[in-house]
Amino acid sequence: MTEPSLHIVIGTAGSGKSTIAKRLAREHAAAYLDKDAMSARFVETALVAAGYDPSERESNAFYREHILPLEYDSLLDVSGDNLHLGRPVVIDAPFSPYLDDPDFITRAAHRFAWPPVPVEVVWVRTSPTTLRRRLRERGLERDSWKLDNWDAYWSEHGERSCAWSGVRVTEIDNDKDES
Repeated sequence: MTEPSLHIVIGTAGSGKSTIAKRLAREHAAAYLDKDAMSARFVETALVAAGYDPSERESNAFYREHILPLEYDSLLDVSGDNLHLGRPVVIDAPFSPYLDDPDFITRAAHRFAWPPVPVEVVWVRTSPTTLRRRLRERGLERDSWKLDNWDAYWSEHGERSCAWSGVRVTEIDNDKDES
């Protein structure tokens, strides 16, 4: 039987974190929790109901202040439920707004009553050139702001580091397809 563990796969949009998170979920027979799959429909509906473009996130204070925290709370709560069931969990989400907070994971474990489990953060990194190409190629509307405001997006999200305490961080260079 597998022991419960938590693997949090982080990185910018387009870095390849979903590919790596799915591979880890298969390897560990883990519950796979993707923030976008769990909440995208609700987020888009909430943004439209509030009078915003459904793809407007990075530049939208309403999204960042009211919706984004609920996305992450839901993700972390469901993670705790799976950990209590004895299941390993792989979370696929950027966690950008929370990376500078050393106590974020400790507080989440307490708030959502996680059992004591090892936490591994897998940081998927890629160069700005590769990332920009991938975002263009995938052609998602939610990436428009990122591409239109590339310098601002990269300076805020591309060179971040993870300050979380009590976790093991593994970095993966995912530029393998760059020529």
